[in-house]
Amino acid sequence: MYDVCIIGAGTVGMNIARELSKYKLSICVLEKEADVSCGCSKGNSGIVHGGYADKPGTLKAKLCVKGNRMYEKLEKELHFGYRETGSFVLAFSDEEIPTLQKLYEYGSANGVQGMKIMDAAEVKTYEPHVSAEVKAALYCRDAGVVSPYEFVIALAENAIANGVELLLKYQVESIDVSEDYFNIRSSDKTVQAKYVINAAGIYSDAIAALVGIDDYKIRPRRGQYILLDKQQSYLTNSVLFQVPTKLGKGILVTTTYHGNLMIGPNAEEIDDKDDVGTDEETLQYITKTARKSVPDIDMRKSLKSFAGNRPHSDQPEWIIEESRIKKFINLIGVDSPGLTSSPAIALMVKDILQESGLELLEKSDFIARRDPIIKTKTADFKGVIDSPDPNLNIICRCEQVTEAEIIDCLHRGIPVKSIDAVGRRTRASYGSCQNAFCGPRLRKLLARELNVPLEEIPEKGKESSDLAQRAKRMKLMKM
Repeated sequence: MYDVCIIGAGTVGMNIARELSKYKLSICVLEKEADVSCGCSKGNSGIVHGGYADKPGTLKAKLCVKGNRMYEKLEKELHFGYRETGSFVLAFSDEEIPTLQKLYEYGSANGVQGMKIMDAAEVKTYEPHVSAEVKAALYCRDAGVVSPYEFVIALAENAIANGVELLLKYQVESIDVSEDYFNIRSSDKTVQAKYVINAAGIYSDAIAALVGIDDYKIRPRRGQYILLDKQQSYLTNSVLFQVPTKLGKGILVTTTYHGNLMIGPNAEEIDDKDDVGTDEETLQYITKTARKSVPDIDMRKSLKSFAGNRPHSDQPEWIIEESRIKKFINLIGVDSPGLTSSPAIALMVKDILQESGLELLEKSDFIARRDPIIKTKTADFKGVIDSPDPNLNIICRCEQVTEAEIIDCLHRGIPVKSIDAVGRRTRASYGSCQNAFCGPRLRKLLARELNVPLEEIPEKGKESSDLAQRAKRMKLMKM
């Protein structure tokens, strides 16, 4: 019997788990995949939004600004990869400039600091590679970038260190409601909990329906992206947006936390929640639209394409509340800016639980810090391929990932059994060669450390095979 069961090990679920681990509670997190951060929390822009895009007074606006201001402290504690970059919303015509003013007014009402509307000449002093067609832009100082999957992994590792239990490959099939607790069943297991938090992302409507709440419908909104080599990162210093549309914030140009250039996403409503495929026509559209902001993007430097499905719901606002089923907390339709807002969402859920009767007694031994996996390599780093010293033995030469870093990521409380799972923690296989050099070395090292045959080490689980990614890359290079 747990005090709290959280369904979903994405950004929102793991922020809640980490926040609740500060208290004397028994907590479990259920995740249907073999690792944390395998849904929308992995396939997104990794932008910490400034807070000017949402209508004042809405839950999105309130939580986005509050969450934004929590990232600096979280980064100091958990070392997942966050940096403040600032952002621009670019207007390409006189007709778009009033939208910049509207966003500025939204931001001011929401409490956003460090905003300014700039003319084209001033924009160029910050971003010399933007298009000559830019007429004006809204600048926001407080926007930034984060490594989203590393964020979730760091939250999960820290929550586990503070006593949270993580149950992977736990597909929730039914939830029985009794007077005092819930039975949350999979095909072969049952978890009992006094409180249940539904943080299942694109499946949050299905989880709610298991307790008889069928008020919500999630229709995923897919966004496709193109990731480019770090050689292209000189093209922007900030996150570059275009004036938003009814479907979202539009095609952006940004650098990732680790320095790759990234463009996307589009926004397309689809029916299959598991469809994270990409297609050539959409990638061509993304490329053409991104070049409207930065004309000199060289698609010959593209590494891969990917997609993520955002949990867009039929409700006008996020649903974060205790449902009509007492002690069952719903989080429905938490799409963008859900990543930015997630630390603040955790605080809101904590308050909801307390108001519902959950007693919160602070731990005296809460561990706030989590050590980084990726070690910063300075100019005097002496790593070489096949060094007998694990701290110097380079497994991935593109990203300078050592044997010691990979071994470290395997022993932090979360089972790591695939090359892709190692990549999300260390960036091994995420460089220019896209696994061509380090793939065999990674597989051999994993087989040794996990004591399993080489053939039992999977490549990327549900992800595209290397062959498919290379085919996509060849198409991108022709753009």
